[in-house]
Amino acid sequence: MSTGDFKTAANEGRYASRERQFAVAATRYRETGDERLAIEQQWDAGVTFPDSQEALAARVARLLDRNAVPAAMVVEAVRAQPLAALAAYERILGLSKELQAWSFLPRGARAARTVARISVRENVRELPLGTGFLVSPRLLMTNHHVLTDAETARQCFVEFDAQVTVDNTPQTPTRLELDPEGFFVADQRLDFALVLVAASPEQPPPGKTFGWNRLSAQPGKLVIGEPVNIVGHPRGRLKEIALRDNRIQVRLDDFLQYTTDTEPGNSGSPVFNDQWEIVALHHTGVPKADEQGRVLRRDGQVWQPGDGEDAIDWVSNEGVRIDSILKHLATLQLPSHQRALLAEMGPESGLHLPGTSVDTVTAPPPDVVVPRMAPESATARTGLRARDGAFGGSRHLVFLHGRDQEGRDPENLRREWVAGLNQGLVRAGLPPVDPADVWFPYYGDRLAQALTAYEVIPRIVEASTATAAEVVAPATPTAHAVYEEIIGEAASKWNLPSEGQLATERIGRGDVVGTLQRQLSWLAARSDLDAWAIALIFRDLAAYLDDRRVRDEVLDCVLETMPATGELVLVSHSLGTVVGMDLMTRLPPSVKLVHLTTAGSPLGLDSVYRRLLVGKPTRPDRVADWLNAWCPTDAVAIGCPLGDDWADGLTDIAVMNARDRAHSIVEYLTHAEVARTVGSRLAV
Repeated sequence: MSTGDFKTAANEGRYASRERQFAVAATRYRETGDERLAIEQQWDAGVTFPDSQEALAARVARLLDRNAVPAAMVVEAVRAQPLAALAAYERILGLSKELQAWSFLPRGARAARTVARISVRENVRELPLGTGFLVSPRLLMTNHHVLTDAETARQCFVEFDAQVTVDNTPQTPTRLELDPEGFFVADQRLDFALVLVAASPEQPPPGKTFGWNRLSAQPGKLVIGEPVNIVGHPRGRLKEIALRDNRIQVRLDDFLQYTTDTEPGNSGSPVFNDQWEIVALHHTGVPKADEQGRVLRRDGQVWQPGDGEDAIDWVSNEGVRIDSILKHLATLQLPSHQRALLAEMGPESGLHLPGTSVDTVTAPPPDVVVPRMAPESATARTGLRARDGAFGGSRHLVFLHGRDQEGRDPENLRREWVAGLNQGLVRAGLPPVDPADVWFPYYGDRLAQALTAYEVIPRIVEASTATAAEVVAPATPTAHAVYEEIIGEAASKWNLPSEGQLATERIGRGDVVGTLQRQLSWLAARSDLDAWAIALIFRDLAAYLDDRRVRDEVLDCVLETMPATGELVLVSHSLGTVVGMDLMTRLPPSVKLVHLTTAGSPLGLDSVYRRLLVGKPTRPDRVADWLNAWCPTDAVAIGCPLGDDWADGLTDIAVMNARDRAHSIVEYLTHAEVARTVGSRLAV
């Protein structure tokens, strides 16, 4: 963006704010000259991460807890020779810098979708101002000097997916308005602004479509010497990314200074570590300045605003530490509805309010935990039949849901599934489906009632020791054993090292937690589900597989709302994929063929498929074709692709679901490849 773009009547205040940021950043850079020199001398001496031992320990602990470095490499690095703690930290940090899991790129692409271009309407023109990014389902963060006040925000709009496709052709962006009346907070010193993105009542919040970044106030996200990655819209261009030729130079109380390639227009960009956690809000380049604090040009002369920013002698870049912004937000006195919007950032932000709904499953109340409550209604809800004659009357589209649907309205559930499918069908160029044409067996209430009777003894857990593993675990010994087996196998498939391999006493991780919780934490670190969500899903799966009475209750309930003749186009999800496979042994002979789609399925786990009624991992005879959709960050689908274990014509497809929706059936169905398979099977 040129100086001329800024120097208009409407933008005088914004540009003056940007000039102030130049000056104070240059002052901070000059004042930290001795510290920077000492760090550079350590780099020259071969010290890759010249940070404090406490900072290195916190960083290593976070990397290990989130499985951000391959466990086998960690073991080899710290066991090859006796190492002091500091040497072990540096060895592990070196691995995390040089080696990246295959998921580095798709996770980066997913994080980049949260980034938007900010533009202003001015005198029938639309001028790009900078970059912003979603930090909750509804809130967008950028710089104060980009959005100086609510009135400025009213004149602006944001564009998501303003980028090129994998074929290097421009993608059609999605334009959304800002709603500063709903929420607007800004601070000039920390140079940030937080604003509500408007969404119409019939549309989901933008974070549901583009994902959003979970900000964390916890330490250990970065140390001096590590690289940072920046995604933004320099000079208003389509989205670009700066990778690798960069590293943190200096960490101040509220700011980070780093070397990387950025340009004007990157203002408001997120600064990521290699695990795609946001560590800072990029806000300015750092210009060279003289002793009087005046910004200098490349030729050594004092810079004047009319010279343009390209003439400045840039020496570094600076971002505002994200934990400093979060601490500031925590001090604000806001109305309850605005505080609730901040709480949607999630528990690691430090802004989460007890009882606030977020997209992940969080821990139950810390004092008393009861296994499960049955639905309040005495009569369980029943499933929904399709209207007569749908799809010619000979083929029937059937949706089979998973766990945690008790108390839900089956009609609303059916509409949610169809909405996701229709989005995918439109992308695939196929006609949409009417919800009334879909069979929807509903067993959510029946399963909850069966499990409530199954675990009749409430368990009280002390708040100081409560973990997802012990709180959620089934009460009966046999189901508990199945639960442990499922979690253990899933963790093993994601290469959890054996107990003691990481030499925890030597690399500062503290006491080893219980094996089961350690396995759950490992799965959560590798996926986009938290430990509580994973534990709850595997608990109900274990109870279903262990107790024949629970299984019969569910299957009988499903059969009450199933077509008795013709061919089925069966779409199942999560626990429903296990129920659906058992269902193959109970369908009447008049159901000739089944065209099967499974999504988010645990059927690839030996601990699951050897307990099925079909007896072994072989496609049942009446299943004519089978598509299995799985997301690599969905911990429930850890056994996928299924083709590794199941025989006879199974087709696997890997998709990347939105952040925090890795296990969502709606998310799975929105993919054109998945919807195309379902839609093509409905043709008669």
